[in-house]
Amino acid sequence: MINSSGRSGDAEVATAAAAAGADVVRGLYGQWLARIDKGAGDFATAADVAAEKAILDVIRAARPDDAVLGEEGGQQGGAGTERQWLVDPLCGTLNYAVASMLVAVNVALRDGAAAVADPFSGEVFCTDGETAWVRSEGADAPLVPTPATRLVDVNLDPPFPNAPGFRATDLLAHPGFVARFRPRVVSTTLALAWVAAGKRAAYVTDGGDLSDSVHFAAGIALCRAAGCVVTGIDGAPVGPAGRGLVAAADAETHELLMAMIRSRG
Repeated sequence: MINSSGRSGDAEVATAAAAAGADVVRGLYGQWLARIDKGAGDFATAADVAAEKAILDVIRAARPDDAVLGEEGGQQGGAGTERQWLVDPLCGTLNYAVASMLVAVNVALRDGAAAVADPFSGEVFCTDGETAWVRSEGADAPLVPTPATRLVDVNLDPPFPNAPGFRATDLLAHPGFVARFRPRVVSTTLALAWVAAGKRAAYVTDGGDLSDSVHFAAGIALCRAAGCVVTGIDGAPVGPAGRGLVAAADAETHELLMAMIRSRG
């Protein structure tokens, strides 16, 4: 039963929707799936489409007047509607298509609640916009970011809109990065949830404004609510004029990464 109103109710809607999408993704894993070509080497699978339908079914049942922007289905509902859900039903499609389990299901209410589900661990990382927690086997625990792992996830997927000034790949050649951190490439925004959960020290990606992206909105909301330091690669707030994303577990890690980025850009 989903609470029908209120901020905490939105978090339950996001959690239930992400979990529903994750059930579909997990159920279709390893099967041959038809591909939908999007051009430039990008594609969706039948799992992306089916997971988005399951997510939308939950949102429509609980919030029938809300608009939705889906990765596969596009805008549904009034574009000017005050409440809009951002849905990425399968982040990491390239991973999934080759039977890698590094994927995420992202659901976010613009400027509100959000959830990121890991279909294969069974974890759902959640926020009501103020606090953040992880739900696993029916129990909730607070998300506690920490830089202790020293693992920094770097998004290496093109395009690189800020090149030649800066590309996330530039960090890998920086001597300060090599001395302090160890790179990881998950190739899905599940890594953002891992920053909030203390499984990664930071996440870095090139790009433009990612605040309203179906791929990034849920992870950004989680990191902010968990107390991470979240900015663009220029150190400015993530928003309409933003450039990419640096989400760090603490201020020291964030400042170290920003110093390296500035030295390269």
